[in-house]
Amino acid sequence: MALDILPEIWAAELLVALERAQVFASPFVVNRNYEGDLSGPGDTVHVLSIQDPTIRDFTPHQDIDIDEIDDDSDTFVVDQAKYFAFEVDDLEKRQALAGGSAIAEETRRAAYLIRTAIDEYIGQLIADGAGIQESEVTLSDPSEAYETLVLLSQRLDENDVPEDGRFAVVAPAFHAQLLLDQRFVGAGTQGQVLSNGIVGNAAGFTIAKTNAAPAGASTGNLVVAGNVNATTYAEQLTEVEADRMEKRFADLVKGLVVYGAKVFRPEQIATADVVVGTEFSS
Repeated sequence: MALDILPEIWAAELLVALERAQVFASPFVVNRNYEGDLSGPGDTVHVLSIQDPTIRDFTPHQDIDIDEIDDDSDTFVVDQAKYFAFEVDDLEKRQALAGGSAIAEETRRAAYLIRTAIDEYIGQLIADGAGIQESEVTLSDPSEAYETLVLLSQRLDENDVPEDGRFAVVAPAFHAQLLLDQRFVGAGTQGQVLSNGIVGNAAGFTIAKTNAAPAGASTGNLVVAGNVNATTYAEQLTEVEADRMEKRFADLVKGLVVYGAKVFRPEQIATADVVVGTEFSS
C-alpha cells in the first residue's frame, strides 16, 4: 500500500497545534524576534541590543557631545530538542477517529505533549532568571490572590518595567482564587479560557493559567510575572518525515523540534511563591 500522507501536511498540523496550546512559549510571555533560521540542536541565536544615549545638560553657545552608539550582541544556544515517532497500522488507519484520521490524532497528541515539555522548560527557566523573587505567600483568603498580583505589579513598577506587554502566568488553584474576587470577575473576566490559556486581565497583567507553572519551595506554585521583552525564545520544527515501515503494514511518522530561551532582562521578571490555603484548595 502506497503511503498516502504528506510530511508537509502533518508539519502544518503540528505547528498549528503547538501555537494554540503554548503558554510560556506564547508571544505574550516571550518574544521570538530573533528566531531566524534554525536547522538543528546547537544553533546559536544572536540578539542585538542598542546602548542607551547619554542625557546631558545643555549649555548655550557650547558644542554638544555626540555619542557613538554601537550595537551590542548577545547570544544563546538552542540546546533543547524533543522528537516523536509513531506507527499507524493499515487496519487502524482505516478506522475513522473523532476529528480526523489516526495519524492526525496522533499528531495532535504529539503537539500537546511537546508543548507541555517546552512550557515546563521555559517556565522554569524564566522563574530561575527572575530578578525579583517574593518569598512564600500563603493565601488564607481569596482576596489575597489579587493582592499578590498587585504586589508583583508594584515590584515591576519600582524597576521601571514598561506596563505595555506585562503578563502573569498562574497555576489553576491561584486562578480559582481570582474567580472568587469581584475585582477580577467584575473587570469583565468571566473565567473563560481564551487562546494560549489566557483567562483575563488583572492589576495590569494579561493573565494565563497552566499546569506547567513552576513548583514553589514547598507545596505551592510560582506566579511568574514580567514583561514580554525580558525573555527571548526560539523554536523550530526541523523535521517531519513519513514513510512505510519496512517489515510491517504500517505508516511511520516522526518529527523533531528544537528550541531554546534566555532571560536577557531579569529585572523585568518577578515571581511569588504562592501556597493556596487548605480550606480553599481541592
